[in-house]
Amino acid sequence: MELQPQAESVQAQPVKKSALLYKLKKNKLTMIGAVILGVIILAAVFAPVLTPYNPNMIDAANKFQGPSWSHWFGTDEVGRDIFTRILYGARLSLGLGIVAILIAAGIGLVIGTISGYFGGMIDQAIMRTMDMVLAFPTLILAMALAAALGPSIQNAMIAIALVKIPVYVRLARSETLSLRESLFVKSAQTFGIRPFRIIRKHIMPNSVSPVIIQGTLDVGDAILLIATLGFLGLGAQPPAPEWGAMISIGWKYLLDFWWYPTFPCLFLFLSAGALNLIGDGVRDVLDPRSSR
Repeated sequence: MELQPQAESVQAQPVKKSALLYKLKKNKLTMIGAVILGVIILAAVFAPVLTPYNPNMIDAANKFQGPSWSHWFGTDEVGRDIFTRILYGARLSLGLGIVAILIAAGIGLVIGTISGYFGGMIDQAIMRTMDMVLAFPTLILAMALAAALGPSIQNAMIAIALVKIPVYVRLARSETLSLRESLFVKSAQTFGIRPFRIIRKHIMPNSVSPVIIQGTLDVGDAILLIATLGFLGLGAQPPAPEWGAMISIGWKYLLDFWWYPTFPCLFLFLSAGALNLIGDGVRDVLDPRSSR
């Protein structure tokens, strides 16, 4: 009797996946965001093909050159090609932003499911700790952690991941509180399956949807935080071609050499906006309540 429903669910799974993909394709704003982000990612991957310059190569004779066929986005104060630095900077900004959210989501999912499943003193201790972290503004806490760890792009990523963990802990815990009362969990407990196996096999897979939704929305925020820390000197250090670090130097020359800070700001805006559009589309598909 139990084999037939399992077979039906396995057969229905590809249909469900295709239906989700179809809904995403129907959302025009989501597709616009996906196209913009895809172009930026492809440009970053194929940067050595698209530009002949080294992102850190100094050419003092060509400093502050305006946009031209030789330098599409102009050059900076030491003659480095800004277009080249933006493409290589996309690898840092996008890559580290995604990694930071993956770390935060993974740790938050594990801690949140454990907290919600066991409850009691374990739950109270974990949630009060998360409340203490959430009591501080995200940027202020990220700045404090990055300063304590030391100014570097890797430490900035770690600081952002640590700051974002409580959000995913609360999401996973709320899902676990409802799932632990479900019939399939109660049945697993009746058969004597160990708690951590129940969490791994039954609770986590069914708690991952809200975490994915929040993660897609948070990647754009993480990229902005990395750029902010770089702008403040707590993230990427010179001569790393990171967008925030480029803007922190370029804004001083805005009136005379407008292209220097403008193009890094434009790519930062496009990346964060595209990720937010994609996140909204994923939320509409995975959470039916939001579409209503």
